[in-house]
Amino acid sequence: MIAVPLDRLLAFIEEDAPFGDVTTAAVLGNEACEARLRFREAGVAAGLAEAAALFSHYGVAVTPLAVDGEQVGAGAVVLRLEGPIRAVLLVERTALNLVGRMSGIATMTARYVALARKADPGVRVAATRKTAPGLRLLDKRAVALGGGDPHRFTLSDAVLFKDNHLALVDIEEAVRRARAASAYRIVEVEAETAEEAVRAARAGAEIVMLDNMTPERVREALAALDDAGLRDRVKVEVSGGITEATIGTYAVLGVDLVSVGALTHSVRSLDLTLEVSAPQQTD
Repeated sequence: MIAVPLDRLLAFIEEDAPFGDVTTAAVLGNEACEARLRFREAGVAAGLAEAAALFSHYGVAVTPLAVDGEQVGAGAVVLRLEGPIRAVLLVERTALNLVGRMSGIATMTARYVALARKADPGVRVAATRKTAPGLRLLDKRAVALGGGDPHRFTLSDAVLFKDNHLALVDIEEAVRRARAASAYRIVEVEAETAEEAVRAARAGAEIVMLDNMTPERVREALAALDDAGLRDRVKVEVSGGITEATIGTYAVLGVDLVSVGALTHSVRSLDLTLEVSAPQQTD
């Protein structure tokens, strides 16, 4: 599973409180408190490890009551906290933002995965690079926690020729140059027609992405790959404007991958709250 470095998380605190929490510092000392992070709506929990790491760094004891990737119900308490009130309130909003966004991504991903696998249990649902700048590791981790494939993380991970590359070099030459540059990179080619899909597979691409095609055109491209004896040599990915309403229509065609930008570019954070109380007195 993807790990997010602590220094990356601490930068979010620095962004939110570059000169400290002036409100809390004005009215509170270092009194101890208890707190609970609660889901107000059901969903797939994600970001709990990151929230726990932040609270722990600032001296707050964390008791996890759920784990990342777990389906939790509305009203569920997922973290119990004990520690200085200043530390709890310093981290509060950053933790809620991270958990809310990541859980929203994981929950949406889980819905897409369920719909796709209902049509074809073997199909995989992938994210894209349409992530918020600075949050890609977190967004991709949330996709993985929801049961999706994070796809490539950066431009450095794999070769993916898209229309803007192929406007200046043809498919065969592009694949040839990629192979000459590295023997270790997967090569994927975006195709807009059945003919381009066949050319990409014949040139040696491992993945052919059928971009912005209707289900009928995807079926034609798959048939063309079959007729050319190339279908078993490539993975076929479909991408472009796929929604919860249409993913099953594409998955049932026999493709290998469905990539969905909406998983990360159209995030709706889950509704969460952090409830603080005075420590319970013991006799």
